[in-house]
Amino acid sequence: MDMDNSTVVTEFILLGLTHSRNMQLLVFVLISIFYIIILPGNFLIIFTIRLDPGLSAPLYFFLGNLAFLDASYSFIVAPRMLVDFFSEKKVISYRGCITQLFFLHFLGGGEGLLLVVMAFDRYIAICRPLHYSTVMNPRACYAMLLALWLGGFIHSIIQVALILRLPFCGPNRLDNFFCDVPQVIKLACTDTFVVELLMVFNSGLLTLLCFLGLLASYAVILCHVGKSASEGKSKAVSTCTTHVIIILLMFGPAIFIYTRPFKALSADKVISFFHTVIFPLMNPVIYTLRNQEVKTSMKRLLSSHVVY
Repeated sequence: MDMDNSTVVTEFILLGLTHSRNMQLLVFVLISIFYIIILPGNFLIIFTIRLDPGLSAPLYFFLGNLAFLDASYSFIVAPRMLVDFFSEKKVISYRGCITQLFFLHFLGGGEGLLLVVMAFDRYIAICRPLHYSTVMNPRACYAMLLALWLGGFIHSIIQVALILRLPFCGPNRLDNFFCDVPQVIKLACTDTFVVELLMVFNSGLLTLLCFLGLLASYAVILCHVGKSASEGKSKAVSTCTTHVIIILLMFGPAIFIYTRPFKALSADKVISFFHTVIFPLMNPVIYTLRNQEVKTSMKRLLSSHVVY
């Protein structure tokens, strides 16, 4: 990726999450706990779904991909953040900043589209059960998986392309603990009004529309479940409720960050911290704790490979 001719900034100085040493220690311990306990749990979910033939349904195929995306997403910001806690000067190169920004939106956009695909899967399974095996066949599932990866790439490359066109000639102090669009744009030495509008449209508006569409789709599904008298009614309600919780965790902070004009608020860093570090690792765990089939399969896998 070539830098603009008028860009003379070669690195950004990250101001970090907080200047309080006690708070930094607390955050360090919190992230370490998540990496030691929660992150292996995400990989356990992936291995369980891959190894258990009983979890071959499309729902579990997409859950495994959700765990993979979230685990990958957690490596974009947190490791560097842990290192920066012990660094006097928190510096990231211009190219490193752009790379971090790219993968942040690539994986984040892909996960948002994956939640849309999972909602579609639940709609067909609950509202059109007779057509489920035809619509959600393996070929269609892989096609949707490819589409969401491609969608995430297109979303991210638009972000990066707009950033690369901006000149950066100083200052280079980034008021955050990682590189993201709102803070980076503010450092450009040119009028960024049009670019900000394009960013809000690309990230904010699409995020809001996906969020409202997902809530509406699950409302339709739950209404359909409420009218039915099937034996799997409670299981369907539990699954949909779990999906809604994950949607709120995923889209809530993103809407707060990207749908408003890029004006710094005191809550930005805290919300960004939970959005980029804590919630991604929690999403698959929340789903697993509410799914009896996955929990049973995980216990069986652990007992056969650890106990004996």
